[in-house]
Amino acid sequence: MPKRDFKRILLEAVDEGLSSLGESSKVAVYFHLQKNFNVRKEEIPCNVEAFAEAMEKIFGQGASFLEILIMKRLHEKVKGVSRSMDSDDFTLTEYVASTRRSLLQKNDV
Repeated sequence: MPKRDFKRILLEAVDEGLSSLGESSKVAVYFHLQKNFNVRKEEIPCNVEAFAEAMEKIFGQGASFLEILIMKRLHEKVKGVSRSMDSDDFTLTEYVASTRRSLLQKNDV
């Protein structure tokens, strides 16, 4: 899977996770991310850590709920190439990095 495709899939997963808040709330979150944290939607795949930190500042402990939704959506989209969702010892940043590595290794075979 080309890097460009992974970025697209990750953005779709983020978008779907944030959609759980409702469409207007999702738009407001993207606006807040860009205005207050300088994290543009298109840049999220390249800067997952900044995105995760901004989400934690916006939502506090509630950010983990959204991060889990995003990870589940990503897991569904890559069809199980990523590590198991049963583990509770990962962050969004670690999960995205692990999934990206798994996809790269799969494509090298």
